[in-house]
Amino acid sequence: MRRRSVVVSTLGITQTLAWGSTYYLAAVFANPISDTLHLPHVWFFGIFSAALLLSGLLGPLAGRVIDQHGGRDVLAATNIVFAAGLVCLSFASGVASLAFAWMVLGIGMGFGLYEAAFATAAGLYGREARNAITGITLFAGFASTVGWPTSALFIEHFGWRGACVAWAVLHLAIGLPMNRLLILKAVPHPPEKAADHGTASSGIPWTMIVLASVFGATWCVATALAAHLPRLLEAMGATTAMAIFAGSLLGPAQVAARLVEFTFLRKTSPMISARLATALHPLGALLLAIFGPVMAVPFVLLHGAGNGMLTIARGTLPLALFGPTGYGLRTGILSAPARILQGGAPLLFGLVLDSGGPHLALLCTGSLTGLSFLALFTLSPRGKRGLASA
Repeated sequence: MRRRSVVVSTLGITQTLAWGSTYYLAAVFANPISDTLHLPHVWFFGIFSAALLLSGLLGPLAGRVIDQHGGRDVLAATNIVFAAGLVCLSFASGVASLAFAWMVLGIGMGFGLYEAAFATAAGLYGREARNAITGITLFAGFASTVGWPTSALFIEHFGWRGACVAWAVLHLAIGLPMNRLLILKAVPHPPEKAADHGTASSGIPWTMIVLASVFGATWCVATALAAHLPRLLEAMGATTAMAIFAGSLLGPAQVAARLVEFTFLRKTSPMISARLATALHPLGALLLAIFGPVMAVPFVLLHGAGNGMLTIARGTLPLALFGPTGYGLRTGILSAPARILQGGAPLLFGLVLDSGGPHLALLCTGSLTGLSFLALFTLSPRGKRGLASA
């Protein structure tokens, strides 16, 4: 048990470092990099979106590699890739060099974010990995809380180029040795008899289609609101101060929901947790649409709690339904649509918010998550056997 705690803590800490220095880097670095390179912000975020797209396309390959060789060495290698990408970013002098740096970081994100950590835990603990996955997300839930102020501090003291180098040093000095020395080498699990999950006319199991759609829709909503949440609340009539205060509760709500999952719901079926998670955003959107800005805080708390639980569901639900054999490849495939969609989510949501207003924007996000909630009920008959042994 103590050894498992070390592994989970290691993965949680290194995931916090990975997310804080890549995915959450753009929000703080966009202005100084764009100003220095004399580039419109749209160019910077366009290149960042392309990096997310690349990471999504690489997800299945990353999962296959982890299934075959275990996650320890793969995650350690991504620390080197992240460091290389950050150093390249520090030398960026124009569009081409900026794009190359983000391409390297995109490769690192494809092999080194949540799906890789979840696959590593599944390779080590099999069907008993649910608590480990939840524990990883408890640590990494603070990635933005830690990453944003750390990036700002680095920029203040070293400039944005020096800040990139500082993050690279952290990967080599902390992330690399922790991933390589503190994570156990995975032992291959014996193949399990595959459960019958139905097959669509395309030959892809129906369960995979539903899960990919649910994860894609909910991650699209989460990414869109991560970029526009304060602006949405202001458009609904909230003051700037109220919008900022409510938005600041997003991270704590996510972590609190994961704590609930880890304590009170740890023996509950992952399917029930996933259904509950997808129901929270539509409920919050309905309250905000009907009652206006007075519901700003409840909306953020419900949305954040749903996000926090869905992050866990992306790791635990495929494990419960399909088992640990081939888990890395399967989660890589399931995450690819979500990674691809999230690249365009902020732009599309911004267009809807600007042209159609906040109520139409809430209708779109509420519909996507509401349909995801309903879609999970189509898995109920076929998911019972897989869930029973989880």
